[in-house]
Amino acid sequence: MRLRTAHPSGWALFESLVHRDERGWLTESMRLDALQAHAGPVAIVQQNLSRSRHGVLRGLHYQLGAPQGKLVQVLQGRVRDVIVDLRRRSPTFGIGFVFELDADDPTPLWVPPGFAHGFLAREDSLVSYAMTQARDAQAERTMRWNSPALAIDWQLEGIEPVLSPRDRDAPAFGEAEVFEAQ
Repeated sequence: MRLRTAHPSGWALFESLVHRDERGWLTESMRLDALQAHAGPVAIVQQNLSRSRHGVLRGLHYQLGAPQGKLVQVLQGRVRDVIVDLRRRSPTFGIGFVFELDADDPTPLWVPPGFAHGFLAREDSLVSYAMTQARDAQAERTMRWNSPALAIDWQLEGIEPVLSPRDRDAPAFGEAEVFEAQ
């Protein structure tokens, strides 16, 4: 795993060197030294897997008080991945960044602490999250995925998004809590 591209806001896409042959492929999905060379000292403390049917939209999720950095990678399928900078003092505060991630090109995405994260499953998908903070139910927050102020192009043509009640009823950007000190 090596850095492919990085943004001044802190997010980064890493290149997974994929070794392919007639049996399939092998890749490094995470290298702490490569991640730390970009993000500074981080430790992965929790690993999550998310299985989503085509059309499922998850997010936008984040934690206040215990902000999580996330290394996100699609293991099966394809997703439209979205992150939003919620650090009020950041020059990219309120800006959404959109990525197409898929299992055929297993590119890990680094989502820095202070960002909300979500994705739309473009097909049945399995997504891995390596996180720098454990889940803290009291710190969990959700922001509405389709907040007009964010103007995120989810590319929903022909898709009726499947949402959890938590995601459907989340506050819009402007009403949601953000990271004041970061």
